[in-house]
Amino acid sequence: MLAEVGFVDIQIGQPYDTFGEARGEKKARLFAVYGYTFLARKPGSP
Repeated sequence: MLAEVGFVDIQIGQPYDTFGEARGEKKARLFAVYGYTFLARKPGSP
């Protein structure tokens, strides 16, 4: 999706737990829900 809108040099970080001790933690565990960081740039951007 990022490449489709023109981003390049796309990097995806390791998964991390965004639901620890949250109300929806049990459901997040059931569906293996994790957060990811993204780093990308638009061509011509500094």
